[in-house]
Amino acid sequence: MMNLVEEAIIYATVLHQGKLRKFGGIPYILHPLEVAQILSTMTEDPEVITAGILHDVVEDTDGTLVEIEKRFGKRVALLVSSESEQKYPEEDPGSTWKRRKEDSLTLLKNSTDIGVKMLWLADKLSNIRSLAGIYSERGEAMWQDLNQSDPAMQCWYYKTVAEQLELSLNKTGAFKELIKHINSIWPGTFDSEKAKFKKYREVSVDGCRRIGHGAKGEVFCYDDEVVIKVYNENNTYHDVEREIALSRRAFILGIPTAISFGIVSVGDRYGAMYELVDADTISECIARAPGQVAVYGSMMAELAHSIHAIQVPPEDGFPDVCDRLRSYVSGGIDHEDEALAERCLELLGTLTPTDHLVHGDFHTNNVFLQKGEPLLIDMDRLATGHPIAEISDLYYFYVVLGEDDPSVVENFMGYSYATAQRFFHAFLQSYLGTDDPEKLREVIEKASLMCYVRMIRRLRNSGGSSAQNRRMIAHYLEKIEYLTDKLDTLLY
Repeated sequence: MMNLVEEAIIYATVLHQGKLRKFGGIPYILHPLEVAQILSTMTEDPEVITAGILHDVVEDTDGTLVEIEKRFGKRVALLVSSESEQKYPEEDPGSTWKRRKEDSLTLLKNSTDIGVKMLWLADKLSNIRSLAGIYSERGEAMWQDLNQSDPAMQCWYYKTVAEQLELSLNKTGAFKELIKHINSIWPGTFDSEKAKFKKYREVSVDGCRRIGHGAKGEVFCYDDEVVIKVYNENNTYHDVEREIALSRRAFILGIPTAISFGIVSVGDRYGAMYELVDADTISECIARAPGQVAVYGSMMAELAHSIHAIQVPPEDGFPDVCDRLRSYVSGGIDHEDEALAERCLELLGTLTPTDHLVHGDFHTNNVFLQKGEPLLIDMDRLATGHPIAEISDLYYFYVVLGEDDPSVVENFMGYSYATAQRFFHAFLQSYLGTDDPEKLREVIEKASLMCYVRMIRRLRNSGGSSAQNRRMIAHYLEKIEYLTDKLDTLLY
């Protein structure tokens, strides 16, 4: 009786019969067989190798996922589906190229099956081997024969794939060969060291006390002198490198920040190690002593002032914080009410560009106290812009996130929703230097507008069609409509 792999070879050979590769005119079946061979260097799993043989059947032949599942099993079909791009038959393949790649990259990013990652690596390595050979003969003329003729877009695609595969597969020869070929076609895309053997220090945070968490990951106390920030699965090595580089730049600019002294592997995730002796997050301090919330609010306000006073030259390349705020509009309210979205963008336009820094993720989980001195982490949203953007982020974290369900804020910050609200008001009074209720109300109204826009995007991303989410979206649309009618600027 034939085994799974042998049956797949016969099945794929029949379906690919008569088809040729774009370059060289060789039988197409040689490509999936090469993919299977590359996979065999990484795994002995017959389902993964079988999926390598079949990975182009659905996309390029009359074969279907239903037939593959019937013949080869559910997991093989799922693996093949991860490599089968959605087609837009009524449109030119060149015009849909980026859309198709973005869709498939999202699937890769969210996959937890190592077989999917191996399959992607093997397919892309096989493809780039072919491209590298043709490129050495034809140079830039090669791109004109592809659906995507812009070499910069091709570089973006291969680079993004490699970044998403790196954590899981960086030790494999296949990954290192992929990096080598990418750098041969687009020199300097990756540090050449990535193509050499490198073992990341592997650590475990099992049993370690979690002392903070945010959108990008969690922070653990590793021992008496070291904390480790463990990044979420969808953060690549490049993301971690970038944040560490921004931390160093922030330190040079005068922002009190912790500097990482090494990237480590924590299971299937990356971690960054920081030396923080006797350090607690301000969230932990507030949780232990909620009666001191005004003290910590003033401390955070002073820290915010020190950041917002820093000016940076344009050549430093920090983004305008309004770019992020505009993305909240395009990713949410623009799908609900285009006219209202346009009004929000008009109000954002009143925030003229500035060369002063804002942190972009400023909350008590991201500030440590080391011997009484605050130290910031999470620098990946560092930008330039008006402080109202920072105040808006704070109002979002401490007030708006808990309006419908206070436990969201309580689980995030580690203290009660009532304490979170008191913290925000203590911060705002100290930051503005006033307890005038009219002035505070004015600033809160302007800050809240973008919070409600942000909430709509959050609700849409988490399943905007559910009855509960639709109710909340309608609620926030009403608030935004009221504020856009009332406000003529976001400046204060």
